[in-house]
Amino acid sequence: MNWIYWLSGGLAILVFIYLVIALFYPEKF
Repeated sequence: MNWIYWLSGGLAILVFIYLVIALFYPEKF
């Protein structure tokens, strides 16, 4: 069941990076 933790952690990191990029580069979204 370890892959569930990796999957949820990866999704959280991707969402966080997406929000940071959207904050710094709003003209691309």
